[in-house]
Amino acid sequence: MRILVVMAHPDDPEFAAGGTIARWVREGHEVIYCLATRGEKGSDDPTMTPERLAAIREHEQRQAAAVLGVREVIFLNYTDGSLEPNLNLRRDIVRVIRRYRPDIVVTMDPQTLIRGNRYINHNDHRAIGLATLDAIFPAAGNPMYFPELLQEGLEPHRVREVYLSTTEYANHWVDITDVFALKMAALQCHASQIRDPMALEQRLRERLRHLINGREILAESFRHIILEG
Repeated sequence: MRILVVMAHPDDPEFAAGGTIARWVREGHEVIYCLATRGEKGSDDPTMTPERLAAIREHEQRQAAAVLGVREVIFLNYTDGSLEPNLNLRRDIVRVIRRYRPDIVVTMDPQTLIRGNRYINHNDHRAIGLATLDAIFPAAGNPMYFPELLQEGLEPHRVREVYLSTTEYANHWVDITDVFALKMAALQCHASQIRDPMALEQRLRERLRHLINGREILAESFRHIILEG
């Protein structure tokens, strides 16, 4: 299968679905990243500039993708912190879907505003999730939407399945116990964002621990949608 991961910032794929991505690649599937921004606002260092941070984070993302076996990373070059689920963003995502023709799309659940009574979900996460869902249906599969893409040779394409991460409505869990080390190795590539990798690993182990069929595993959770037609 071909799987397209559409997220807002560098490190979002690894935090949201790094173990699942590692499993898919190990199983022989092709995974492609599409990131809306370069994450140039992801620092509280007063000496950092957005331009320098964008370059750092793009490099970190490409390294992390390589650790998981993802060979292609696309950046849409929107401004970090300012994503809106508008027609321009929707068109750009439809363009990527029609070009790569994925069986599965992974993105963030736009319905998540407060996550587990612990934190407020980033506006960009909600925006990319909504724009991606609107791109998947009906726009990507309908030639009446964005006819200019037909002039680029991009024919309509219907996505078969959607995995929504960062969700409060999980209905699907992926066992990542045997690839958790790969998830952590990929996350550690994001050195500009992770100050204490050991503490992060402990938090993730606690957050991802599930008891399934009497067996304790580490699992990433998703809202899994199988599209009709």
